[in-house]
Amino acid sequence: MQPTLALFDAPPVPYRERVVADAADRVSWLRARARGVTATDVARLTSEKAVRAVAMEKLLGSRFTGNAYTQHGRTREPEIGRWVARHHPGMRGNTALFHADGEPAHLATPDGIREVDGVLELCEIKTTRSAWRSIPRHYLRQVWWQQYVLGAERTLVVWEQHDDFVPVSGVPETRWVDRDENEIHKLVHLADQLLTAMRR
Repeated sequence: MQPTLALFDAPPVPYRERVVADAADRVSWLRARARGVTATDVARLTSEKAVRAVAMEKLLGSRFTGNAYTQHGRTREPEIGRWVARHHPGMRGNTALFHADGEPAHLATPDGIREVDGVLELCEIKTTRSAWRSIPRHYLRQVWWQQYVLGAERTLVVWEQHDDFVPVSGVPETRWVDRDENEIHKLVHLADQLLTAMRR
């Protein structure tokens, strides 16, 4: 007799079935993000003190609505995304907000998604005024969190350096970042602490 499949052995829910909102409906997208933990939030979670600070900001709202640098990033992202699509076929732009399998408050909106031979890969696009020797740690936290939420194995990080908002080169720099279960475990723990702090 074959053993029955226990509830905790249920297959994961495909990422396509875990869409919470879409950035095309910005009000719904922002509302959904405010109720959960996003990759942007996780980038700041480095300690218990940081958890409390992010929780307070999410509960009271942030005064930051953007600046010239964030606006430049929003303007350049579609063009950089088109470059990615040309050089990494199948990597399509994404505006959907997903939740993790079994964790509706763990959220992420990667910039790009593709599947290669059944393996899910993501893309994250950044603009920067400084040269990077390596990907900054807070961006790596974003990448690992997105991989966890969607169930991806690796992420193509693409960045474009600018000088006074003029791209330094016509070709962005890229680097693949593999999934890191140890880092993901730490981030999930901190994210759950954040959710607890938000509910007090």
